Order: sequence, then structure tokens, then C-alpha cells
Amino acid sequence: MRMQAPQGQVKRLCCLRLSSNASEAYVCRDKTKDRVVPDVRAAIIPVTPFQQNCTLLWCDKTKKAAVVDPGGDLGRIRQAIAQSGVIVEKIILTHGHIDHAGGAAELREELGVPVEGPHEADDFLLQRLADQGRAYGFEARPVTPDRWLNEGDTVSVGDLTLDVLHCPGHSPGSVVLVSRSQRFALVGDVLFQGSVGRVDLPGGDGKALIRSIKDKLLPLGDDIAFICGHGPTSTLGQERQTNPYLQGEGLL
Repeated sequence: MRMQAPQGQVKRLCCLRLSSNASEAYVCRDKTKDRVVPDVRAAIIPVTPFQQNCTLLWCDKTKKAAVVDPGGDLGRIRQAIAQSGVIVEKIILTHGHIDHAGGAAELREELGVPVEGPHEADDFLLQRLADQGRAYGFEARPVTPDRWLNEGDTVSVGDLTLDVLHCPGHSPGSVVLVSRSQRFALVGDVLFQGSVGRVDLPGGDGKALIRSIKDKLLPLGDDIAFICGHGPTSTLGQERQTNPYLQGEGLL
């Protein structure tokens, strides 16, 4: 769920589109160095009425995969897994809102894999998923992760290692997953192309959100490409230069 920002022309992340049926798979390309990252693939699967970017992330060498933020529409997620020919070894949650976590309990039972994340500060949201579902008109079940994630932890997907950053603001337990070697990140609803996450939901904190972005994300480097929870991909450099919420001291 994102804040609304003024419209403007923003360059899209340079990606190579591999397929366009139930999902879209990308290989991120570093525009500055013209370096293709061959070992990490991501299929973006829009789910729920919120069109949340559930992401099927996999290591191309091992074909081991993670489903990131399965908010719902599990049939579409199953189709993407089958099309990609990967072996899902875990589910990762960036935070506890229904559009990101609503399908996690059912998918965990179906696949027999653990749920990792978010930070434990979002436990109150995860336990209220059924209530959130009734409010928004679709089914969801509470879920307790098999592993909570903390600042400095790492998450593995095949041979890929992701560093965990605790980035509160949109929700108290939001986490961002970063591959420093492959120069990409999964940012959930912390940051979007041209906007940032909403802070008017339970546990939201606008000042904390801007601190998380400025103190933890932007120092990672302008060349970091990211997949966000809604809308198109971007880079930290593009958002540093053009995102209206990141200018000056921030507008929140």
C-alpha cells in the first residue's frame, strides 16, 4: 500500500523480460556497467485486489526458489512455480499486511516449507489477518512464521544470500532483503517508484519510514535495483533523484 505522489516521468529499471503469461520473469541489468546478472531470476506475480507484487525468486544454478509475499491468488502463484520449473524451499514475508501475507499459511501447508520473516514487531498484524480479510473482502488466515528476521540476519535461496535490514515505518516489522553482490533488493512496501509506503495503518510511523529509507536503503548505492510491493521496479539512484518523498528532510 503506497502513498500517492505527483505524476512525472520516471525511467524504468532496465530489465530483460523473459516471459509474459501468468507472470513476468526478469534478469536485472546494471545500466552503468552493462553487466547482466545471470544467477538470479524473479517472476513478479500481481495478486489480490491490491495488485501486490508477489515475487518468485530463484537461484538459476540450483533452481531453488522462494515465494516472497504470497498475499493471495494462490492459483496464479502455483502456475508461476510450474512454469518456472523451480523447487520452492521457503516463503518469505516482508511485512504483515494482508495483501502480502494473506496466503502464507495455506501455501506453507501445501508446499511443506517454512515461512521466514518479517520482524516479530509485525506479529500483531499476522495474527489479525482473518480480521483484515473480512474488512477487505477476501479470505486470509493468521500465520506465525517459522523464523522471525532481525537486522543483520541472512536469508538463503539456493546459492543466493540476502542480507536482512529491519526497516520500520510502513509497519513496525517491515524488512528489506538485499543482495549486495548481485546489486538488487526486495523492499516490500517501504519504497516505491516515485512514492513510499503508507503510514496511516496500524503501527505506521512516517518519520521512522523516512529514516529507514535514508539511513539504511540509500547508502546501499545508486545502482541497487529493487522490486517493490506494488507497481514497477526502480533503482535507489532513480528514487534518490526523483522521489518527492525523499527530497530535503522528506515530506511525511
